[in-house]
Amino acid sequence: MLIDPELALDSDPYRSFATWYAAAESADPRPDAVALATADAGGPPSLRIVLFRGVQGGGFRFFTNYVSRKGRQLATNPYAALLFYWQPLGRQVRLEGRVEPLAPPESDAYFATRDRESQLSAWASRQSEPIASREVLMAKVEALRERFAGGDVPRPEFWGGYCLLPSQFEFWHHRENRLHDRFRYTLGAEGWLVNRLSP
Repeated sequence: MLIDPELALDSDPYRSFATWYAAAESADPRPDAVALATADAGGPPSLRIVLFRGVQGGGFRFFTNYVSRKGRQLATNPYAALLFYWQPLGRQVRLEGRVEPLAPPESDAYFATRDRESQLSAWASRQSEPIASREVLMAKVEALRERFAGGDVPRPEFWGGYCLLPSQFEFWHHRENRLHDRFRYTLGAEGWLVNRLSP
């Protein structure tokens, strides 16, 4: 059921997201770039851009190094927020929820689709850790290129996927004079509750 025909918002937030994302794919050069906010057990948040890799089983998927800062934070506090911002459309979608690691076969399957250089980079980088120089990094890549010459590059055990299972969505559409449209979906015992929010 549509709750706002003009904005193509459905009572199901997943259908609303699918419609908005399809529009963003036609209008934005990087519709899959999404801000990911995580926090450690002490509370201070950190924020970075990751790439959205589809919805599966109700979860919004992204991939990273498990021992990166975000990976360590998710290990101690498995809740996060995602923010999509599509400037050409004047639209944002925010999600909040629990984050779970993907099963190893799912991470293996995605890793196999990455180009070979990106696979080597995943092996070479101890993400978020200090490194002496770019030359050291590139030397590690060259050593790995030799190590895996003539064969497939397997997924490193320290790299893989996560999915964020939303308990809340917010859809935001720009209007003039700060009179924006905002709709919040909150997951309850009987399904999704939808509220229009003040801008």
